[in-house]
Amino acid sequence: GETGTGKELLSQAIHAASLRAKYLFTPINMDSLTAQLFDAEFFGHTKGAFTGAEKDRAGYLETTNRGTLFLDEIGNLPRELQGKLLRVLQDGEYIKIGTSTPRRTDIRFIAATNKNLESLMTQKKFRKDLYYRLKGGWLHLPPLRERKEDIPALIGSFVEEYCGSDGVEFEPGVMSLLEAYHYPGNIRELKALIQAALNLAQGRPIAPRHLPGPIQKINSN
Repeated sequence: GETGTGKELLSQAIHAASLRAKYLFTPINMDSLTAQLFDAEFFGHTKGAFTGAEKDRAGYLETTNRGTLFLDEIGNLPRELQGKLLRVLQDGEYIKIGTSTPRRTDIRFIAATNKNLESLMTQKKFRKDLYYRLKGGWLHLPPLRERKEDIPALIGSFVEEYCGSDGVEFEPGVMSLLEAYHYPGNIRELKALIQAALNLAQGRPIAPRHLPGPIQKINSN
């Protein structure tokens, strides 16, 4: 799904509805991992395993055992690291840095991407074996512009999050403006927009003037 469509929230919901719910849900931004960070963050290390390793550290594969590891933007993981991830997925085993004994882990992996992985495979930027290993189940989150019937419920959820049970009123026509907008930033943009409008309204009903310029200009008729 596109950026901001709620892929992490869906993954959290899958975790919460599963038998793993009492264990950790750990989100990881794969785009931020270098080779050294990948090994240290995933596998963990012992004291003195490398320069700067001043104490033992448990990696994600240890701390999230029996839980869910959410691999966000898997398409951005450098190809040289994809093989390391594949081995864990296939065997359920890893070796902590500074040791030589394999350890086992029992984790549900959920991966998300805003890219076309099949296209990346054609460009040899994503391993085919990792792609087919990850593709045990496939869920597509459509952009918000294709599911505008969700907008009122999402707005209600955001208002409750920010205002509690007190809620807030909307002037006539405001909801129509919000439903007509195309939201290039998807749900993330809608949430930020509602937060900004609440801050501007200061407890008063939300009016068109509290919305961004592009939305104010929409002809809701």
